[in-house]
Amino acid sequence: MNYELFIAKRIIAAKTYKSSISSPIIKIAIIAIALGMIIMLIAIATGLGLQQKIREKLSGFNGHIQITNFDNNNSEITLTPISIQQGFYPDFKSVKGVKNVQVFATKAGIIRTETDFEGIIFKGLASDYDWTFFKEYLVEGKLPNFTTEKASEEVLISREIANRMKLKLGDEFNVLFVKESPSKAPWIRVVKIVGIYNSGFQDFDKNYVLADIRHIQKMNRWTATQVGGFEVILNNFDEINQKSIEIYEQTPSTLNAQSIKEKYPAIFEWIGLFDTNILVIIFIMILVAGINMITALLVLILERTQMIGILKALGGTNKSIRKIFLYNAGYLILKGLFWGNTIGILLLLLQKYGGVITLNPETYYVTKAPVYITINQVLLLNIGTLLLCLFMLLIPTLIVSKITPVKAIKFE
Repeated sequence: MNYELFIAKRIIAAKTYKSSISSPIIKIAIIAIALGMIIMLIAIATGLGLQQKIREKLSGFNGHIQITNFDNNNSEITLTPISIQQGFYPDFKSVKGVKNVQVFATKAGIIRTETDFEGIIFKGLASDYDWTFFKEYLVEGKLPNFTTEKASEEVLISREIANRMKLKLGDEFNVLFVKESPSKAPWIRVVKIVGIYNSGFQDFDKNYVLADIRHIQKMNRWTATQVGGFEVILNNFDEINQKSIEIYEQTPSTLNAQSIKEKYPAIFEWIGLFDTNILVIIFIMILVAGINMITALLVLILERTQMIGILKALGGTNKSIRKIFLYNAGYLILKGLFWGNTIGILLLLLQKYGGVITLNPETYYVTKAPVYITINQVLLLNIGTLLLCLFMLLIPTLIVSKITPVKAIKFE
């Protein structure tokens, strides 16, 4: 009896694709699962990629957490200096997970050439600065060197500023800084372009010129131990909320520690909406795939009514027969997932290394749609889709229990 039951199961599996009625429906179900997986992969990879790139760019220009005087809070221009003689500098030993602490100072200035002038933010940096971010977006030249004995004249500017001011690598230009007293002549600094970067984040690219902090110290009449503030770089961005609180508690009461999430709340609220969009897309795609599989499974069951009757006559239980259809449905789902993953990952690789899809940097802060996804996320998405689809298929298989052997064998 068990041998006959086994043979019957093999017959059902073998006939799955041979029926002229069920074959197109099964193909549609497989295509629906494949398309659903492709869309889910693209939604997750682009959503997470955009979040990651925007976070990277914000932290590249500001650090993860900034420590400044309360007078400078939410200001792009540092007014009140801070002594570098702090317990957390140069190493923040009291808080774990800190990669680097670097000093900075900013001052408003005006680039003046023979034909044009442009307002900019002159950001002063020191030898402790982590250039990892700008190495990725450096398009011409090299990074400035601020380790010289005297204040370096080397600056790093954006391609946006270079194009607007018609400047190129190696050019020298004047930067004017207004003094507190309007009656006094402005300070003039002659600097040389040694590098040009293009981050695609126009809000920063059109404003920032990176230079030696000693220029700002001299103009502001600060000592060599006075800076505008500190930028803290973390090892893990996901810990930024917790580390921001810890750092605030470990700094003097006269200083404020503010994370970039607090400094730019609107941007982080906006990219936070991506998570909701991704979940909605995943829900819809799994629902569509599940409905298509339910339809395909119902057709299979109706076409195999006689076979179900034979199996029951041979001693097959409702549970064992339901498993047969679930096994076949699982195979179809896996086939759809295979093609969906193959095509989806190929498309993501094409975008990652080819940059086929471009975006408006004024809206999305990036020039090309970034992609980011891990193997664990792909596996979790596939396992979740498989299990949810199979769970949805439990209901239509209940029809098997309603079929009686006598009526089923006569069924045509």
